[in-house]
Amino acid sequence: MTATSGSLVRGAPNPGSQGALRHLNQERLFEFLLSNGPSTQAELARGTGLSTATVSNIVRDMAAKGVVATSPVNSSGRRALLVRLTDTGDIAVGVDFGRRHVRIVLATLGYEVLAEESVVLPLGYDVSESLHAAAGLLDRLLEANGFERQAVLAVGVGVPGPIDRRTGTVIQGAILPEWVGVNLRDLEDAFHFPVVVDNDANLGALAEVTWGQNRGIRNLIFVKIGTGIGAGLILNGQPYYGYLGITGELGHTPVAEHGIICRCGNRGCLETVASTTVMLDSLSRGSGTTVSTADIVAGGLARDPATLRVVGDAGAAIGKAIANIANIINPEIVLIGGPLSGLGDTLLDPIRHGIMQNAIPAIGETTTIRMSSLGDRAESLGAAAIVIQSAIAAHD
Repeated sequence: MTATSGSLVRGAPNPGSQGALRHLNQERLFEFLLSNGPSTQAELARGTGLSTATVSNIVRDMAAKGVVATSPVNSSGRRALLVRLTDTGDIAVGVDFGRRHVRIVLATLGYEVLAEESVVLPLGYDVSESLHAAAGLLDRLLEANGFERQAVLAVGVGVPGPIDRRTGTVIQGAILPEWVGVNLRDLEDAFHFPVVVDNDANLGALAEVTWGQNRGIRNLIFVKIGTGIGAGLILNGQPYYGYLGITGELGHTPVAEHGIICRCGNRGCLETVASTTVMLDSLSRGSGTTVSTADIVAGGLARDPATLRVVGDAGAAIGKAIANIANIINPEIVLIGGPLSGLGDTLLDPIRHGIMQNAIPAIGETTTIRMSSLGDRAESLGAAAIVIQSAIAAHD
């Protein structure tokens, strides 16, 4: 395991002693920081169940040993002390494959980004070629920043499709059909590192509660709007995967009774009326030119009537689908990610309206709806986060 966790394990006091209790409390704080990222002392107390005085004393001791570092921050308008794990030399790698890109992040166990870069992939790319390109990019990032391969704990990989967690295999339903059938062994053969794989929307949700402005939020929905529409769920502070790992398929929620047939075989799915592909097709037909997602953002901000109508219709449908989930799990916050995040309230307002029209009033009125704080980095940061969290299992 890591140098940091090893320093906490070696020389543990005799069981039952006061020193043993203190050691166990140190372990609880260490594991909380691994799972949740940098946290204030108040967040550590709430998350571990320890008293604020106990947390303060343990943090002071851990800081003296070089296990954690602290820095002053403002939390809810008050001065607080932020605690993060120090750099042990171990590296977590996060990789996000999108429809036309791959992004890689190198991070420490203290949730600090060491390097990141993305490259463009051709539309309809061959998966084996994209894996080769990603592995080459990772090698270049490691070399350019002076990191040895031995420092890499594992590679977290986010893919745009549902994953059967029993086998680690991408199954039918991926927005990029080229990924169907790709499994964990394929990824490990390409990167020559241990790999942890997950759906991109799940990773976006995880990133928001570890890297983003939403640390400590225990019930959250992250919705990624793109060529497909997926949702990542955080329930009671943990990512929710269900029985097989196939959760959050928001794009395949029926919203139009007499709509067109979706690629999943159902009729009137959200993806058939509100994906970026549908928006682009609608605006391209109207303008006679090929429209990009950047054009949608620009047109929306410029208050172009056609763009506002297309975005408004899509947002209302997305809000309706989110309301169906919100009525069941009662989230504290819903975050919207994907390439249209630059639209801000132009997209959020119709989503809010759709939620308010279809959610139980108490839920609609108390659920916060806002854009992701991480932009297009969310999925790669989430991929790094699952590597960091896998360190807990290895430590146990």
